[in-house]
Amino acid sequence: MKEKQRSNNIDLVNKNLELIISSRNYQLAHEDKELLNSDEMRGVRMLLEITKPEKILEEQNILSTIIVFGGASLSEKDFINRQIQIAKNSFFKNPKAKNHKRDLERLKNLDSISHYYDSAREFARIVSRKNQITSCGSHVIVTGGGPGIMEAANRGAFDADCKSIGLNVSLPNEQHPNSFITPGLCFKFNYFALRKFHFVMRSVAAVFFPGGFGTFDELFELLTLRQTGMKNQIPIILFGREYWSKVINFQLLADYGLIKDNDLNLFEYADSASEAWDIISR
Repeated sequence: MKEKQRSNNIDLVNKNLELIISSRNYQLAHEDKELLNSDEMRGVRMLLEITKPEKILEEQNILSTIIVFGGASLSEKDFINRQIQIAKNSFFKNPKAKNHKRDLERLKNLDSISHYYDSAREFARIVSRKNQITSCGSHVIVTGGGPGIMEAANRGAFDADCKSIGLNVSLPNEQHPNSFITPGLCFKFNYFALRKFHFVMRSVAAVFFPGGFGTFDELFELLTLRQTGMKNQIPIILFGREYWSKVINFQLLADYGLIKDNDLNLFEYADSASEAWDIISR
């Protein structure tokens, strides 16, 4: 009887030890994914998003970057033309549907500015060839890592057989990195603010192609940093004077006294890849 009780006690102790070891609370803290993803550990996750890319960029000897921003919808002309054809077919099948007509109008407008994709690709190719031949870590193109203008810029560096960086972000509608970023130099962020931190940190220039809310967000962030002196003097280039003059009336802001007249000197316009590079190289 005593032997049986002793055996049962051993079994209970062994089972208890298994429960102790298998408990999530026994894991090393840095291996506990549930803990790391909790609200209480947000500060730790933010620190990791600062540290990981910084460590890798230092190891890769990335000394300086040139930011390229622009719309994710601005694709190559051939791709947009195929989309137009699909939209036309949908429209002809159901001409009374307002959404089909609107889709077609929007695609035609997008086609009219599709040349900016080629300009972004050319600009990145010029910058990469002129700078990375002598120093692989100098003036490296950095983009948001997604499609459209971002893809074009990474592609330009790829054409030149040079490095480029992609700073992707985790979104509800998942955004996959484009295929032209240098392997090992594409990073995924959860926090927009820390993504911006890495955009600005090594930048010696920023070029803004036509884009939407995301492009505007980055533009005004950088203009504010320059205006307040929180970022050293770097060229901020608005690529496509016609587009930017239509969508933002900077002069009106100055006329109303909402910004200083000198703030209009924080940026310049360019209409060609060579012109943008000339501004930066000055």
